[in-house]
Amino acid sequence: MTGQVLTETPVLPASIEMLPKQVPMVSEIATLLPAGVRVYLTDIGSDEADAQMLTAARRLRDAGCIPVPHLAARRIASWTALEQRIGRLAEEAGVTDVLVIAGGVKSPTGPFESSMDLLETGLLDRFGITDLAIAGHPEGSPDFSEAIAMKALHQKREFAERTDARLRIVTQFGFDAEKTLAWAEGLQNLGIGIPIHIGAAGPAKITTLIKYGSLCGIGNSLSLLTRHSGNFLTLATGYSPEMFVAPIERYPLAKQSLISHIHVFPFGGLDKASAWLRKRGSW
Repeated sequence: MTGQVLTETPVLPASIEMLPKQVPMVSEIATLLPAGVRVYLTDIGSDEADAQMLTAARRLRDAGCIPVPHLAARRIASWTALEQRIGRLAEEAGVTDVLVIAGGVKSPTGPFESSMDLLETGLLDRFGITDLAIAGHPEGSPDFSEAIAMKALHQKREFAERTDARLRIVTQFGFDAEKTLAWAEGLQNLGIGIPIHIGAAGPAKITTLIKYGSLCGIGNSLSLLTRHSGNFLTLATGYSPEMFVAPIERYPLAKQSLISHIHVFPFGGLDKASAWLRKRGSW
């Protein structure tokens, strides 16, 4: 034992995802969310989405959190609509951080085919938004090939280098830690040295996770969950995210990793996710 150095497993900090309509009043936010945490606001693509997004972002900012609205390129009707949306979020809700995604629809509503089209408008920089999240898919996507995904990440890395945008990758949730770590290492080997925030499902019922997993196209990972569900269960919460998160946290002990945060999807409810994150020390 002489000379052996014991290193405590690091606990990754966490952000969380919410629907705008789920954001509580300012007085309630402090009981659920710590000050300074990033809260991603999902774009649901409804007619009321803009107003709900703005209200939610204001509440989070007033409570000392960091609102991160989704901007879904293919769902934006025009350049003017994009300019107005970004302008209001920045000027009326103090937004300085956004997640830019393609949008998950086959045919664009307006002129933006991809997230790169939106980034290249220069509107984010004009309104002082230089913290940018982009999507990552450790288990692939039913909407595009792995080659297309890698090409897009290279383009976004180059965009960040020439614009000084502070870029990070935020991934879809999954349950296969080994595959997720291999994907992150692969990006590093390809020279895509962008910080990664790994998506993780919060505590929830297995049936709930199967429903959302099927909708999000993570069939392989979902199969792993159902085959080994006993390893993921606790009597207190149902699914325990620790079986996915803990191996990812141990990885940097042996090898440098791009993974710097976890990003939690609270499918079992905000209360459960918040309690889990506080107990484990991520919050």
